[in-house]
Amino acid sequence: MSTRFLQIHTLTSYPATLLNRDDAGFAKRMPFGGGVRTRISSQCLKRHWREFEGEVSLKSIDAPATVRSRVSFQEFVVKPLLNEGVPAPVAQAAAAKIVGKVFGSEAKKKKADQARKGAKKGGEGAEVAAAAPAGAVATEQVTVLGRPELDYLCQLARVACKAAGNDPSKVVDLLEESMNEKELRKNINALKPGSLEAGLGAALFGRMVTGDILSRTDAAIHVAHAMTVHQQMTESDYFSAIDDLLREQGESGSGHLNASELTSGLFYGYLVVDVQGLLRNLGDDSVLAAKVVNSLVHIVATVSPGAKKGSTAPYSYSHLVLLESGKAQPRTLANAFLEPVDTRGNVVENAYKALGSYVQDLDKVYGRPQSEQRVHAGIRTSGHFGDESKTLDEVASWAERRLCE
Repeated sequence: MSTRFLQIHTLTSYPATLLNRDDAGFAKRMPFGGGVRTRISSQCLKRHWREFEGEVSLKSIDAPATVRSRVSFQEFVVKPLLNEGVPAPVAQAAAAKIVGKVFGSEAKKKKADQARKGAKKGGEGAEVAAAAPAGAVATEQVTVLGRPELDYLCQLARVACKAAGNDPSKVVDLLEESMNEKELRKNINALKPGSLEAGLGAALFGRMVTGDILSRTDAAIHVAHAMTVHQQMTESDYFSAIDDLLREQGESGSGHLNASELTSGLFYGYLVVDVQGLLRNLGDDSVLAAKVVNSLVHIVATVSPGAKKGSTAPYSYSHLVLLESGKAQPRTLANAFLEPVDTRGNVVENAYKALGSYVQDLDKVYGRPQSEQRVHAGIRTSGHFGDESKTLDEVASWAERRLCE
């Protein structure tokens, strides 16, 4: 395989937006080099890429889904059982027991035991409901689970509920007897090749686990925080809301006054695909891996994050998508912008010059490995990045081929 890593670099401009907010409602920012930059967190980027729905979305790929939620067991274990006629106390007790077993901490085991005691007293799983939002069986934190895992655990609960009848305490005892931790871990890991038992999202972006049952999945796609190539440009947006009815009655004032921060900027984005890690996580399915890479190239270039969508319409396509493939350790090109790009004149052209010059300097100092190849799609990039600019479809197809060589 001539490609060990696939790197994707982007330059994307956003005018008058608030793409990613901090806890105080201001645009996220980060000191870098010679100035403070506006930032978009990698978590924000990855969520929008995962959730995007369209022709080239990750959701359109035929692969098991990953569920990220506190109430996964309520939605995919309890609700199916209720729809099949299992009494609510029995379904709740079964799901709570499975949560305690799968996530394994003493605190969660204690909660499962409390649910069991409540069930023996003739309760309706009140202890479980009290600790969960709106009466649901919930985990204390967001869990990352694949649909194959949830379907398997639902089937375990289904078998136990059928044998237990209307007795919540009996279903807990039956699950305790049947869920040997070693066998449970073995069965879950055997659901799909590689890490697809945890779903496509976990196979791409990883999964941290704290218990002994679920397998940890190392991320195959590494995503950097996007930052502006120039110093932060921000403005306080003072706005008012007019009360239509009071205005008709002669009211001259405003019904609401407030201010919000808006920023604009040209962002450098960067991600790395660990090709071997991706293939391993996808069960060595090169066809599936190629589809993933094709989708990634498209969504990274065309899917925008953004808060305040209704008032800023924060939708932009990248000016530049630069891909590199090879065996050498990846390296960010963000250091091309350690000195903030001059925003006077054409900021995109200035960024092209800084980036193209930095790439040439890297090649001079470190050489360009024979296995390394580059290709790009961009707007008015002539003379900056060597080869002629291609279409985004051509670049995505090029990336697919790198996985098959």
